[in-house]
Amino acid sequence: MGFFSVSVVGRDRPGIVAGISRVLFELGCNVEDSSNTILSGQFAMLLVVGHPGMTSPEALDRAFDGIRASLGLMVAVHPVSAEDLSRDKEPKGTPHILSVYGSDRPGIVYRVTQALADRRVNVTDLKTQVVGAKDRPVYVMVIEADIPDDFDMKGLEAELESLRRELHVSISIRPIETLEL
Repeated sequence: MGFFSVSVVGRDRPGIVAGISRVLFELGCNVEDSSNTILSGQFAMLLVVGHPGMTSPEALDRAFDGIRASLGLMVAVHPVSAEDLSRDKEPKGTPHILSVYGSDRPGIVYRVTQALADRRVNVTDLKTQVVGAKDRPVYVMVIEADIPDDFDMKGLEAELESLRRELHVSISIRPIETLEL
């Protein structure tokens, strides 16, 4: 079984998901995992696909030539080893939400995520957006992160307080409520 990551980027328009999934279906690929989003009018999709007989990415890459030309997409295919695939979706600690609001300025994402990385906190999802009026834009960033159970929360909160003052933003962090059925 060969596994491949497929990344797709291009101007958003109807038919991208159908076109990509048609190519994969016609080749006999199974979509193992996927996610897509639209950022400022740009469509972005990432898939992990498997194929029982395909071991190199070249044939899969060539199969996207038609959709690259017809929809103006950039499609990249890379092999993924079976050992690098993870189906374990369980958090490695306690999942938290970190929210940042403030004036839009360069460096907010870097500074906050570096503070988390310095403490070995794993960012599992990150979304950013500029909202508000054109003359008063507000930068919004929401991070989902797994915080280890034996973690120094007071040290992180002190670092975030320092970033609040330096970046002139509001930062809050709280555990995600989980529901077990």
